[in-house]
Amino acid sequence: MIRSVWFRKGWPPVAVIVLLVFVWQLVIWIGDTPHYILPSPGAVASAFIEEAPIVAKHTIATLHITVIGFLIGSAFGLAVAYALHLSGWLRSALAPLLVLSQNVPIVVLAPLLVVWFGFGLLPKYILLTLVCFFPVAIATLDGLARADRNMIGYMQMAGATRWVTFIKLEWPWSLPAMFSGLKVSATYSVLGAVIAEWVGAERGLGVYLMLKRAGFQVDHMFVAIFVIVLLSQLMFFSIVAIERRCIRWARVEQ
Repeated sequence: MIRSVWFRKGWPPVAVIVLLVFVWQLVIWIGDTPHYILPSPGAVASAFIEEAPIVAKHTIATLHITVIGFLIGSAFGLAVAYALHLSGWLRSALAPLLVLSQNVPIVVLAPLLVVWFGFGLLPKYILLTLVCFFPVAIATLDGLARADRNMIGYMQMAGATRWVTFIKLEWPWSLPAMFSGLKVSATYSVLGAVIAEWVGAERGLGVYLMLKRAGFQVDHMFVAIFVIVLLSQLMFFSIVAIERRCIRWARVEQ
């Protein structure tokens, strides 16, 4: 049963990947593209095998920053969302600043954080917090606002306090939206970690990309790109797995 479900849901993306690889190789055959501009899939696979130990060390460094930064950013986003929802004054005062915080590109902000806080882990965690908190905060706020008005009215007539209404109704109601924001943030967190490594780090996939770009080793750059994509998928499906355990009514049909 499990194998049949996996085959039914798993073969379409696998087929698309195979098709993309075929088109990739076809472009190289037809266009006679130089390998230093667009390496073949075989060359990228060979580079991956050759660089596997080095790439693994850089991947662990990036994953470490990604996970911790994602956790900090998500916790901050949830705290902001709950505070703004429970306090109308805070919502009117700070809600516009949420959007304003996203108007500065992270590639511009990253060098400033390095100037202010040095080359350690602190500026990277601050950058990832800024990247991750916004989708979580906005999605959670939207989920809290969509709680059933009739049920809220019933609880108020029954004498429920504002806090009880929040815990018993609004918070559970917001969980699907919250996890949607977490999935977006989990995907963005890898990108944020790589950009943070560009401006100051000793290890990480961002550092590896910069080194290989300086050496015009495009096949090795493709290896780093594919690993970054895999890390993003890992972060995304980790949140999906947690969501299925926490929200049983939102489980995808097996």
